[in-house]
Amino acid sequence: MPRRARSFEKHVPEPDPKFSSVKYAKFINYLMERGKKTTSQKIFYTALDIVEEKMSKNSAPASKEQDGSVAEVADAKITDPRQIFDIALKNVSPIMEIKGRRIGGSNYQVPMEVQEPRRTALGMKWMIAAARSRKGAPMAQKLAQEIMDAFNKQGTAVKKRDDTHRMAEANKAFAHFARFGNKRK
Repeated sequence: MPRRARSFEKHVPEPDPKFSSVKYAKFINYLMERGKKTTSQKIFYTALDIVEEKMSKNSAPASKEQDGSVAEVADAKITDPRQIFDIALKNVSPIMEIKGRRIGGSNYQVPMEVQEPRRTALGMKWMIAAARSRKGAPMAQKLAQEIMDAFNKQGTAVKKRDDTHRMAEANKAFAHFARFGNKRK
């Protein structure tokens, strides 16, 4: 038993230097390897530049809406890399996941809703893992491609989220066990 009381304060990283966003700082920290933060910042910002360049190139008016102002707002959203990243992260983040519970001597895969801080963390980690698994390009290009794929609801990270949701749906019969075993928080 520890002699000191544990503090339960969450560590919040300082916002990133370019956009002053804590979310982007967390993504950069997840991207970082061997403590090389400036390298991961360079990779992230270059990826956002690539996303902006490719999406502005592809943002030809695809379909005309009945209200012209709606089409202009949609085009403005598509070219901003920060909004593209946020939408891509939302598309990758899981809503449900399964957790193993031991009840009455048996193990059950119980579907549970993912709370917000874990939801975005899983989405970020899946997006980075999917970008790292791609071959034959620099990391910034692989990350940019994964962000654009996630924005379009395609790619490896979105497939991982869909598989997680499918597993939770398959084990829906054990959802009533979700209230048991939640003693520690």
